[in-house]
Amino acid sequence: MQFRPLHDRVVVRRIEQEEKTKGGIIIPDTAKEKPQEGEILAVGPGVRDDQGRVHALDVKVGDRVLFGKWSGTEIKLDGSEFLVMKESDIVGVITK
Repeated sequence: MQFRPLHDRVVVRRIEQEEKTKGGIIIPDTAKEKPQEGEILAVGPGVRDDQGRVHALDVKVGDRVLFGKWSGTEIKLDGSEFLVMKESDIVGVITK
């Protein structure tokens, strides 16, 4: 199934964190926080201004991003979980 977000929304897949601390302690699933880092899988065409012009988004498919803890709406497609959020919920793009 394919999903195309509308306007200034993006589809993000969370990037799971390590299950161990640096000291080697294994963190159980119940104690883990949801990751705030993800990969952009799809982007909408952009947002329209008052004159009707579409402004493209600053993020693109494949970007690794940081987003707020409570950002986005969780959806499930084909058994996988994703987040759909507005571009404004993204804090920044991670570069290497």
